[in-house]
Amino acid sequence: MPHDTALLDRRYASAAPKWSDRMRLLGYYDGYLGFLSHLPHTARKGGHVIDIGAGTGAMAEAWVAVNGAPERLALLDPSAAMLASAETALTARGVDADYLIEGLSAEIAGQFDVLLAAHVIEHFKSPQEALRYMRRLARPGAQLWLSVSKPHWCSVLIWLQWRHRTFRPAEIDQMLQSAGFVAEQHYAFPAGPPSRTSFGVVARAV
Repeated sequence: MPHDTALLDRRYASAAPKWSDRMRLLGYYDGYLGFLSHLPHTARKGGHVIDIGAGTGAMAEAWVAVNGAPERLALLDPSAAMLASAETALTARGVDADYLIEGLSAEIAGQFDVLLAAHVIEHFKSPQEALRYMRRLARPGAQLWLSVSKPHWCSVLIWLQWRHRTFRPAEIDQMLQSAGFVAEQHYAFPAGPPSRTSFGVVARAV
């Protein structure tokens, strides 16, 4: 379960109206575009895609910008306010999605070909359990695109508001293996705040 869920929900609801613009201003949307487009196009196609801890949908929106609309797109987040912003952004792209206002342990019908998770596991008391949950949502061979917070003094500023964890790539690789994934590639965000606060991992469900 996430740290102090009720408190985080209040913070997310308060931040939601300006969150999408803020993420763009700080370079996270462009960072996700680069991350999601750095592998050959044929490696990324999937009919059923879920964005776990979607927030205002920045990573899902970037996925659509790179790959086009999938057969099914689901966004899972406990914050109705965040998902309302996500719906606005994706509707503007002509995309209909399933907006699942649930805690990040909900049982969801079906399994997915692609899982997106941007800065999610660092908010859980047990990040390992979060990854195991993601594995239950994944078909064998599915891809997980994970963006994770890393140690840096800029991350301290984020911690003051969100009380999140940070990880090093080797830690994430080991956790992924324990959860039933294998890490295939690491990605270094090239510029701006994402380069200082985050790294990406592409993993495959086994």
